[in-house]
Amino acid sequence: MLWGIAAEAVLALHGAFILFAVFGALLALRWRWLVVVHLPAAVWAALVVTAGWICPLTPLEQWLRVRAGGEGYTGSFIEHYLILLIYPPGLTRPVQVLLGLSVIVINVGLYYLWWRLHPSGRHGR
Repeated sequence: MLWGIAAEAVLALHGAFILFAVFGALLALRWRWLVVVHLPAAVWAALVVTAGWICPLTPLEQWLRVRAGGEGYTGSFIEHYLILLIYPPGLTRPVQVLLGLSVIVINVGLYYLWWRLHPSGRHGR
C-alpha cells in the first residue's frame, strides 16, 4: 500500500513539475525569487523533451508501481499519461522538438514580461 501511495505521489510531483516548468514564469511575476528555481526547471524540461530523454521520475514511478504489486509501463511519463491529451496521433520527432521549443518560447515571453514589470531586477536589486 505504501509503495502505491509513493507511486501516486511521484506521479503528482511529475505532473506538477511539468506544469511548473511550462508556466512557472507566471508565478515569478508575483514572487520574484522563483526565477532562480524556475529557470533551471524550464531548461531541464526543454532538454528532456527535445533530446528525447526519459526523466528520472519516470523509472522511479515505474519501480514503485512494481513494488506495489502493479505493473510498470514502458516509455516516458508523457507517453504513458499525456500523449492522448497533448500529442496528436502519429507523434513525430519534429513535433516533439516543436513541443520542447514551445516550452522555451513561452518562458522567454513570460520572462520578457517579468523583466519589463520589474525594472529594478535589471540592475541587481
